[in-house]
Amino acid sequence: MSRVIANQNSPVNVGLVGFGLAGRVFHAPLIHANPNLRLTHIVQRQGGEAQALYPNATVVRNVAELLTRPEVELIAIATPNTTHFDLAARSLRAGKHVVVDKPFTITWRDADELIALARASGKVLSVFQNRRWDGDFLTVRQILAQNLVGRLAEYESRFDRYRPALRAQAWREQAEPGSGLLYDIGSHLIDQAVLLFGEPQGIYAETYRQRDGSVVDDSFVVHLEYPTVKVALKAGVLVCEPSPRFVLYGTDGSYVKYGLDPQEDELRQGGTPTQTNWGAEPESAWGTLTHCVNGPQRKAYPTLPGCYQEFYEDVYRAIRGLKELAVKPEQARDVIRLIELAIQSARDRRYVAVA
Repeated sequence: MSRVIANQNSPVNVGLVGFGLAGRVFHAPLIHANPNLRLTHIVQRQGGEAQALYPNATVVRNVAELLTRPEVELIAIATPNTTHFDLAARSLRAGKHVVVDKPFTITWRDADELIALARASGKVLSVFQNRRWDGDFLTVRQILAQNLVGRLAEYESRFDRYRPALRAQAWREQAEPGSGLLYDIGSHLIDQAVLLFGEPQGIYAETYRQRDGSVVDDSFVVHLEYPTVKVALKAGVLVCEPSPRFVLYGTDGSYVKYGLDPQEDELRQGGTPTQTNWGAEPESAWGTLTHCVNGPQRKAYPTLPGCYQEFYEDVYRAIRGLKELAVKPEQARDVIRLIELAIQSARDRRYVAVA
């Protein structure tokens, strides 16, 4: 196989594997919007939607063909969870940099094997933890960094929707490894919590199948143990009345935020990060910061604009050797390990130490 040598300032050619929800709504628009990346190839097994939306890309029908293209430097994997390990391993062995949609893998041992392959090949390997760039989470990080609620005592993060009907053809709702809400939304909430507070000492989790006929978990509560902060992560699909997305309680006050980051909806509607006011929330959606030292003083606290585009810009800069990778594969592996421990905790109905 011939090699393509790129200079430090040249765009990175990207091959996208998968054009379902993740590939079509998230990865392709973010890659296409970045001038430092070129979406040159898309793997779509059937149909012509990819070619219609991205006429300058070459559509191929299988991964094997994509991996023979020497001009492709980066493979973005946006396929069902059970395929992540195999496709990432094949891509790394073919000498490509790799981005894997979350969850990284089904098991942390598979994640560890991919990390070893990336190290051996000298390639960048990252995981699409895009919700690190949710505007509300960026705002939470700012509030904690500026000590606006004093010493934090309690952190609650919820990601709820109202979707009572099962989706019969959705692979996420099939009884397969890596399916269910804990792998799906839990990947994000656990990643955010660990980014804020580090590795927990222990975990206690409960998972539920709340919808009629559900064969996978569609609701969960995960408690992470830290020495001074109470952390609870929750998600469900039968929540028709809005619940807080974030709740922070501290010695000096609190922060409560409702509503989900707008970027997913904007992407679903065909928007791109090149638009004016991308990821910005209206003032009516801002959270409430309450200062309680001298009696409750409440004010709307501006939500920082979300910026999913920063994920792929970061990957580009890491590939070109311009900066250290933000979403490291070791971090994503540790999230998978915590998910596995949460599953064990929920199955055994007990606290599990993280050792």
